[in-house]
Amino acid sequence: MKIFIPLMIFVFIAIAFPAFAQDAAGTNTGTINDVTAATAGKPTLDEIGAQAGHNKIAINIMWTLITGFLVMFMQAGFALVETGFTQKKNVAHTMAMNFMIYVIGLLGFWICGFAFMFGGVGALGVLGGTPGLTHEFSVNLFGHDFGLWGNAGYFLNSNVYDVGVFALFLFQMVFMDTTATIPTGAMAERWKFKSFFVFGFFISMFVYPIFGNWVWGGGWLSQLGNMFHLGHGHVDFAGSSVVHMVGGVAALAGAIVIGPRIGKYGKDGTVNTIPAHNIPMALLGCFILAFGWFGFNPGSTLAGSDLRISVIAVNTMLASASGAVIAALYMKAKYGKWDPGMMANGMLAGLVAITAPCAFVTATSAVIIGAIAGLFVIWAYFFIDRKLKIDDPVGAIAVHGVNGFWGVLSLGLFADGSYGDGWNGVHGTVKGLFYGDGSQFLAELIGGLTCFVFVFVVMFIFFKICAKTIGLRSSAADQEAGLDIPEMGVHGYVD
Repeated sequence: MKIFIPLMIFVFIAIAFPAFAQDAAGTNTGTINDVTAATAGKPTLDEIGAQAGHNKIAINIMWTLITGFLVMFMQAGFALVETGFTQKKNVAHTMAMNFMIYVIGLLGFWICGFAFMFGGVGALGVLGGTPGLTHEFSVNLFGHDFGLWGNAGYFLNSNVYDVGVFALFLFQMVFMDTTATIPTGAMAERWKFKSFFVFGFFISMFVYPIFGNWVWGGGWLSQLGNMFHLGHGHVDFAGSSVVHMVGGVAALAGAIVIGPRIGKYGKDGTVNTIPAHNIPMALLGCFILAFGWFGFNPGSTLAGSDLRISVIAVNTMLASASGAVIAALYMKAKYGKWDPGMMANGMLAGLVAITAPCAFVTATSAVIIGAIAGLFVIWAYFFIDRKLKIDDPVGAIAVHGVNGFWGVLSLGLFADGSYGDGWNGVHGTVKGLFYGDGSQFLAELIGGLTCFVFVFVVMFIFFKICAKTIGLRSSAADQEAGLDIPEMGVHGYVD
């Protein structure tokens, strides 16, 4: 008791009389004394300006890195979605592809992919200038320079040893990784791992970066507005075509060449369902992807100081919601079952579609775009599966390929002119057909068709060469047993 009373008095004093040096609300933390200056507390106007500029770029770089980390985490979502939608005898193999594509793609992009994509992009002021990325290989046609690929930044060499360049590399690398992982779902359960290994380097070093250069690196599709007065050129804010359509079209080419899984199609033309082994895993993966999309779309501003990020984030949410709801309602109305797999793919389709126009459309337009995507993914999946007889275990072609195309077309229709002044060097904001600029829709159509032709032809030839040389498809015996032991040496599950 003698100790207790003094202790209570001390606690009372400590609570009632806080030290005056503290700043619990933070209102007095960060003053003129924190401005870097030759004379502490007395910065000159130039020193204040330099501090403000430094802080702005610091905010943008931090924003770009954090959103890049979110996109990197999407790889876990893809792994869970694809593995959940396939059979348990292939769990280790499917997860391993989703795991290894990250590191393979990272090295390929570092070697030359980044250089081909952004070597000629020029100075990006939002990241402090990105020095060294000033070499674009072009050809002159019809009196105009058509940029084809960049030619600087190989191996992130000393010429591009810059904080802004490195931030751009990280953010764009995880975007590339999204593209590269899409075919692993469409070709799952019969793809030889060694040919997958080669594929990872090929798409990250050449295919994705070259098309990406045409749209985001200052290449010819981005300049359709300046060269031929087609809106602002092919505009794709966060990658409906650059990321998702490239991956979806590559998946289409691969699924055609590799052929369907054993037992998928009967000799009499019947289409057999090969059930997913873990729907909860797939739905959890879908949620992770939806979460990562808040890095994907708002992060594509490359600028935390661009307040449009709130509009972009909300549009992203709304399109995902309408895609999932419409897919669920359609499946219930048409087939009598709600179908959780199609709920997930409907959400992902909405996200893919809104990725291009998210910065340029209203909330109502975002809901419409997502809803249409929720229908397209179902129609496309059944057409591809039942009419074309192309086996895609996870629906990657319908989700990413078809709705990637819809995404850029929807920008050409719904862009409302409230954002994008000076985009791709064209004066004025971005407007679609419904807001008075039909030429923007034409630019989107040209970009989408170019993506399909370029990627399909190149990837079809690549997969054919793989099939004739190192082999593309696992043996029938391995497929029947499951690829976990023959390819990986371990079971995904030990029953």
